[in-house]
Amino acid sequence: MQSLLAIAGVTLKAAFRFRLVAALAVLLVGIVLVIPLIIRDDGTARGFTQIILTYTLTVITGLLGMATLWLACGTLAREIEECQIQVLAVKPVPRWKIWMGKWLGIMGLNTLMLLVSGGCVYGLLLHKSNALPPAEQMVLKNEVLVARAGIREVPPDIEADVELLLKERLKDPQIASMDRAMVRKQIREQVIARQQVVPSGYVRRWQVKLGAATDFLQGQPLYLRVKFFVPPEANSTLAPKNFEGLWEVGPPDTTKRVTKRVGLAADTYHEFPIPADLFDKDGVLTVDYQNHSETAILFPLGEGLEVLYQESGFPLNFARGLAVILCWMGLLAALGLAAASFLSFPVAAFMSLGILTILFSGGTISAVVQEGTIMGISEEGGPTVPSALDAVAVPAFKAVLQVINLVQGVSPIDSLSSGRSITWSQLAGAFGQIILLFGGFFALAGISILSRRELASAQHQQ
Repeated sequence: MQSLLAIAGVTLKAAFRFRLVAALAVLLVGIVLVIPLIIRDDGTARGFTQIILTYTLTVITGLLGMATLWLACGTLAREIEECQIQVLAVKPVPRWKIWMGKWLGIMGLNTLMLLVSGGCVYGLLLHKSNALPPAEQMVLKNEVLVARAGIREVPPDIEADVELLLKERLKDPQIASMDRAMVRKQIREQVIARQQVVPSGYVRRWQVKLGAATDFLQGQPLYLRVKFFVPPEANSTLAPKNFEGLWEVGPPDTTKRVTKRVGLAADTYHEFPIPADLFDKDGVLTVDYQNHSETAILFPLGEGLEVLYQESGFPLNFARGLAVILCWMGLLAALGLAAASFLSFPVAAFMSLGILTILFSGGTISAVVQEGTIMGISEEGGPTVPSALDAVAVPAFKAVLQVINLVQGVSPIDSLSSGRSITWSQLAGAFGQIILLFGGFFALAGISILSRRELASAQHQQ
């Protein structure tokens, strides 16, 4: 460990010597102070956090990520090109320690920079929040600067209903002569629609099992987060309307049940508080919605209704969010060092940026996978005929898309700006996926290449 930490310390000192730390610190602090001055919020709690948290942390992450790639590629590639690494290579120090020591040094710098910039963001957030109106300060305290977890209703098992209806339909000789897969698909769509759609005057019931959180939620107020859709003809985009409905929460047929009549807009999320202890002795919270509008309303099974509760405080949640960002920096450092293990500095930087671009091109890759071709749409407006290239490219794009979705699924900024909890399990998952899985892949590749590379020939090749 002594040699490993020594190499990490030398890497960190080199960054200070080249004034990278001072320049990066000034940029990061400047971003925190300048962005709220350039972009004005709308005076609401959510608009305020959108500027302070979302935009600022996004720019900080991008700037720190670029600096990490530059330093990771430069610190190893230049030492190899200038034969400085031979001073270490001739000593009884394994090359994996050289590689890992540089990674630890870069991560030490990233930790320092995140602490500085994160502390400035947090301090600015608390300072600027005092300028909000009292009502918005209350919203900020209860709905944004918190760490709320969510519980949804367990999705119903629709397959049993589908098979039951299928058996009934197949008794009809005309339906029995049709394609079995197509009939099953139509029945499944009908069952799902019956679960989601609430016609005018009808009632939709959710029974959310709070499970292990029941004891923790005793005496704690909860929030309902709902979203629904209506037919396009029922909601004009120029003049959106509110759709009336009656919400009833609490154990059915008891005096604890509370009601709330409210008109809500479609195609957007709404949150409203409910009193504490409205769940029954089994920890089940019953929510009924009666549609009082003239049109049918659709609540998606996945995101129609969610029960939110405070899981922890914002400072701890903010720290966990910064830790997830640090995991991303660890992946970028491993990517840059792996490229620098066998490439010159400019080529390693170009290759790293190329891989990074692919990771952020999920939309394009997803479109190729959905269309089943890389040729897009033909001039006539229809899909192109799949080519031999598609037979190879589309499966490869599917594999790349799975990797992209796995990595991009761990993003803390949206959770912080919306008051959602970043749990310890999510942080552990980010560490496992980003650092151990993907970062470990690049680390093994970089260490393996560096261990087999003939360092003495690097200067001769220049």
